[in-house]
Amino acid sequence: MDNVYATPSSDVTSEQGETHYSGFWIRVLASLIDTIWLLALTFTLAWIVYGAMYFESTSFSQGPADIFISYVMPFILTLMFWYFKSATPGKMILGIKIVDARTMGKASTGKLCLRYLGYYISALILGLGFFWVGWDSRKQGWHDKIAGTLVIKEK
Repeated sequence: MDNVYATPSSDVTSEQGETHYSGFWIRVLASLIDTIWLLALTFTLAWIVYGAMYFESTSFSQGPADIFISYVMPFILTLMFWYFKSATPGKMILGIKIVDARTMGKASTGKLCLRYLGYYISALILGLGFFWVGWDSRKQGWHDKIAGTLVIKEK
């Protein structure tokens, strides 16, 4: 019987049931998938609420509905996907999920909120916190380290 060896950066789970961390590139792809569906949703809702003038305006915000559509709704949707599915649609498509780094079980709501807020810290200094996934032995970005989460391949 062949042993399946994997490095921490691999995105496969061995036959022995070992946990393997999801690496940088699969997480980038998941993020791109999530960006596409979120942008499609927000642009559609902005079009419905404001019409074409929304896309022609040079002002930062069009009003309370714009703040909700552009910031609050993505936050709520992301947290709901993380809480109920342990993954966003992009992660689900690619077979990866978010887990508590200590228990390897479902992450708590508090940890998921910290993880989302940690995205802003990860984005600082030219996105270094996201690139950290490529260098870290457990493939954690700064947002994962702050929240105590891991992104792993689903079994």
